[in-house]
Amino acid sequence: MNAIQITYDEAREKMQPGDVIAFGGKGNFSEIIKFATFSDVSHIGVILQTKVIDYETDKFFNQIIESTSLHGFNGVNISRLSERLSTYDGEMWWLPLNDEIRKTRFDQKKFYNFLFKQAKASKPYDMPQAINASLDALDKLPFGLHSPTLNREDFSRFFCSELVAAAFELAGVTGPVNASEVTPIDLCRWRIYQDTYYQLQGNPNKKISRFNTSSPSDWNVGRQSEYTDDSTSVDAGTTLVYQ
Repeated sequence: MNAIQITYDEAREKMQPGDVIAFGGKGNFSEIIKFATFSDVSHIGVILQTKVIDYETDKFFNQIIESTSLHGFNGVNISRLSERLSTYDGEMWWLPLNDEIRKTRFDQKKFYNFLFKQAKASKPYDMPQAINASLDALDKLPFGLHSPTLNREDFSRFFCSELVAAAFELAGVTGPVNASEVTPIDLCRWRIYQDTYYQLQGNPNKKISRFNTSSPSDWNVGRQSEYTDDSTSVDAGTTLVYQ
């Protein structure tokens, strides 16, 4: 399946919390991730919330949360999607969350609170786990053994797709998964999206291979414990401002 080409101005008002934004970067680390995972996707973020800023003109912005190097910090960041588009050199795709999942299973409050907590704690980027997750070909060995590259779930730090996968599990989008083993292309292949995905910018010949075809339950190996959050909840309508 090839992505439908669309501008951000056309897509902006249709985006909702839980929609995934996939990136195909051109930097050295991005190229390593794409090479290791045999894909055109190197990074993942997710729409955290939308916010109207002028009710008379209906102007609003979409916020994206991701674990990346941004604003002088390498870790969980929140920013305006429009700003990411204007400064990003590479492909960007919009993957809308499946409507039925959104209506019947997606707990937006849990989703928002989990992600907000990670941003508020300034969780750093987890480079070792990101590299190990990309080496999935070495994870399964004969006789039920696993290689040292198999990540055990650890939320003290986050790489990009680990953050989104953990939020999806907690919000009920998926069943139990080992979020620390989910690569960017893995998450794009989970069967949790609408049938169509959209390219916002970049080379139209690039695509997300096997989009929306895999069961998240296949990523349950190495999961150790269920995340619990006893922190005070945050109103999902709160506006977050990050410099």
